[in-house]
Amino acid sequence: MTRTGPGTPLGQLLRAYWQPVALVSEMSEERPVKAIRIMSEDLVLFRRDDTPERAGDTPERADDETDHQEGAAASGVWGLVGRYCAHRGVDLSYGRRENGGLRCLYHGWLYGPDGRCLEQPAEPEHSNFAAKVRIPSYPCAERNGIVFAYLGTGDPPPFPAYDCFRAPEEYTFAFKGWWECNWLQGVEGGIDPSHVSFLHRFVGEDPREVYGQQFSEEVEGTGKKLSELVGAGFRPDIEVESAEHGLRVFALREFTEDVRHVRITNLVFPNAFVVPFGNGKAFCQWHVPIDDENHYWFMILYDFEEVTDTQTLLAQRLSQVSLPDYRPLRNRTNGWGFDPREQRELTYTGMGLDINVHDQWAVESMGPVQDRTVERLGVSDRAVTANRRLLLKAITSFENGNPVPGRPLDAASAEELTGPLAIDTITPADGWEEAWRQRESERRGRSPWAGREVRRAQR
Repeated sequence: MTRTGPGTPLGQLLRAYWQPVALVSEMSEERPVKAIRIMSEDLVLFRRDDTPERAGDTPERADDETDHQEGAAASGVWGLVGRYCAHRGVDLSYGRRENGGLRCLYHGWLYGPDGRCLEQPAEPEHSNFAAKVRIPSYPCAERNGIVFAYLGTGDPPPFPAYDCFRAPEEYTFAFKGWWECNWLQGVEGGIDPSHVSFLHRFVGEDPREVYGQQFSEEVEGTGKKLSELVGAGFRPDIEVESAEHGLRVFALREFTEDVRHVRITNLVFPNAFVVPFGNGKAFCQWHVPIDDENHYWFMILYDFEEVTDTQTLLAQRLSQVSLPDYRPLRNRTNGWGFDPREQRELTYTGMGLDINVHDQWAVESMGPVQDRTVERLGVSDRAVTANRRLLLKAITSFENGNPVPGRPLDAASAEELTGPLAIDTITPADGWEEAWRQRESERRGRSPWAGREVRRAQR
């Protein structure tokens, strides 16, 4: 479940899904060429110089010039090819963008976005050597600020009708970050609802304004902030159910005899999750292996009610990382910024106000690849154990050529993969199931873009 390199069982499974490879914002207009490492494979992403600067919805493989037998495709606006020239192994991430492709600086070999060698200037004019040369290539598609790639075999699946893909771009915000641990640790942290009672707790007044603000809001009828109530409700009832997209996880906390807190998290199989993020917002976050000991998380935040203040969010996130790798400034080398005085007086962790850092510390402190043979899991870990069972089952199913969760077989099944519904709300203690659905229906009814039929999404 942790080894994702080429040819590994899990690596083959992950490659059967669209995976984020870069933010559109990191592909500068001056030089939109970037070395990419994903699942231990070295590639180069580039914007073709014969395409417009803004693409909108990029065509997927089915709409491109496709060689189905050889599994390569021209990818519209973006090209993703092997990093090293087939001639002498020179690094193509320094190549020149020419004629819609990349030209190697060493001897001028030109590669198209489908990986074909188009020119070999030093070879005889009558030579057909170039036609015999090809480097790896993968189709790409742009969705709400992220470039996705399909690294599997055959035609890629259609994109599901998830909210993060359906939301208009002006209602979204995309970002990423580097975590120094295996991808699965990141996913398991995101679907573990009980840790919120401790990891993100405050021992002093909560001064957060944006990142983590959902915990600083006062809960109507209690006179207390959500962070206080969640901290006191450290023994939630956790329920896990199967869903077409993967898993749906309920965390239920009784605040009073009449008031219950309902938080719904979703595993979007195989390596993403959707969680609520304050009033009217949610985000989908993918954890994509760089190699088996490092990974990137990619996020699309989407707002059901208001146009996103992208510039403010971008400035806040960029202030926490170093470029060009998006490595957090708080990391293992500086103890994640741990301050014992802060731990006594303000935050439970002593690691600052950014809840993203808290999560980062939790999964990185386990080591690059957690030794699960020494774990002791309990009832509160239901989501983690359910995910591992699902993952192992899916690896076998995929190897046998059978369907796997969250991977639509055609456009019709992609339209059935909606939502997933993620909510953080207060309900009456009795009838909470109907209450959260009603709240979600009302939220979508107010949304200028999410006025889709709610009943199907709630199934």
